[in-house]
Amino acid sequence: MTRTKSTTGIPQRDFGRTGVKVSAIGLGGYHLGLVKTEREAIRIVHEAIDAGVTFMDNAWEYHDGRGEEIMGKALEGRRERVFLMTKVCTHGRNRRTAMRQLEQSLRRLRTDYLDLWQVHEVVYDNDPELHFAPDGVIEALDEAKRAGKVRFVGFTGHKHPEIHLKMLSYDYPFDSCQLPLNCFDATFRSFEQLVLPELLRRGIAPIGMKSLCGEGTPIRKRVVKAVEALRYAMSLPVATTVTGVDSLRILRQNLKVARSFVPMSDEETQELRSRCRRYAADGRFELYKTSKYFDGPPGREQHGFPRVEELAA
Repeated sequence: MTRTKSTTGIPQRDFGRTGVKVSAIGLGGYHLGLVKTEREAIRIVHEAIDAGVTFMDNAWEYHDGRGEEIMGKALEGRRERVFLMTKVCTHGRNRRTAMRQLEQSLRRLRTDYLDLWQVHEVVYDNDPELHFAPDGVIEALDEAKRAGKVRFVGFTGHKHPEIHLKMLSYDYPFDSCQLPLNCFDATFRSFEQLVLPELLRRGIAPIGMKSLCGEGTPIRKRVVKAVEALRYAMSLPVATTVTGVDSLRILRQNLKVARSFVPMSDEETQELRSRCRRYAADGRFELYKTSKYFDGPPGREQHGFPRVEELAA
């Protein structure tokens, strides 16, 4: 995987076999919806782009579309400077539903095309069969590409490596795959060990996520430091590592790591894996792998699970 520095100091990497380069860190769309004000969220996007971050992550369902709306406003006048991705959230519904979501995403994001459209949250055992069924979302990926509304396509998920491998078993020409990669995943139901090598073998761009385990719990528990956890994730052979940013302080911390980035040595990565192994063993910091609690509302609904809000009532 080719790695270069941009004029801003943020490393740029090959996006799989596509011939495109993206920034080594990406900006997550979900956390933009957690920022106190829209004005501050837009400022975060602007500062990230001006610093050299090109990869923008989002999903149709984030905060009922609010995540895309914020990013759309922030990209006014900056669209051509970024590699824009969002996710389709049919969760087993048909091609027509997927295409309707695509049009909604394009309107919210204020653009007429996406650089990358990914099938969101492939986390249920029967998801691959549903997605590849006749009139399923995979047919929508093909239609969107033919129409010129999407350049590249992929899928995401965080539950179990075997589900990712089942998606790959259909031999569909995915351009990308998003997966949880962190120093705890390395020794627990490991996407790094089981899925990442297969993506690299196929020339599919790996997009790392959950470098701090989603909610940063191991950082608050002082098991690892945020900087070393992010550096570990970025040291893996991925195209980009999507980071959740809900404040300018966090953005600037991440930018500092990226600008000064030097890959961990084999000895450093092994030391960190070994240090985290005991905490990783029961999945306490990766509950998105072991529980349905963190699965998104549309997916829960389509698979017959109650909304999290109902469970708390």
